Amino acid sequence: MEDEVDRLVAAWRRERPDLDVEPLEVLSRVSRLARHLDRARRLAFAELHLETWEFDVLTALRRAGQPYQLSPGQLLTQTLVTSGTMTNRIDRLTKKNLVERLPDPSDRRGVLVRLTPSGREVADAALAGLLAQERSLLSELSRTQRQDLANLLRQLTAPFDNTPN
Repeated sequence: MEDEVDRLVAAWRRERPDLDVEPLEVLSRVSRLARHLDRARRLAFAELHLETWEFDVLTALRRAGQPYQLSPGQLLTQTLVTSGTMTNRIDRLTKKNLVERLPDPSDRRGVLVRLTPSGREVADAALAGLLAQERSLLSELSRTQRQDLANLLRQLTAPFDNTPN
């Protein structure tokens, strides 16, 4: 079975036989898959009127477990955005009544961000929709193939995820 990357690689091999274009065979596919995943995410979140970044913040709080709260710093670490961006995101989610700010009892100057009950409902519904979309994207692979692919991708991503910023 041929895909667009096969055609792209063949063209580069023809045009630049002096270059080893093998990395394109893997990373161009990863890049294309990321675009397909982004579309699938947007589709999964559309009926909930949810943006991808909103999902990221809400599900970070949901994964935290009861009482579904984190400090803004913890949210920064999990979502890989700047503090200014996170402040803006928290403001916007607060206006939608999906999160609330609370004083941090362990730091008089600090705040905690907590998921509201409606935020929890939205996070749960969005996750279910996303998982259905992702299952569809992976439907051509067997369980063993999915596990093998997950292990290979982990090997590629772990050095990035475990490098101090």
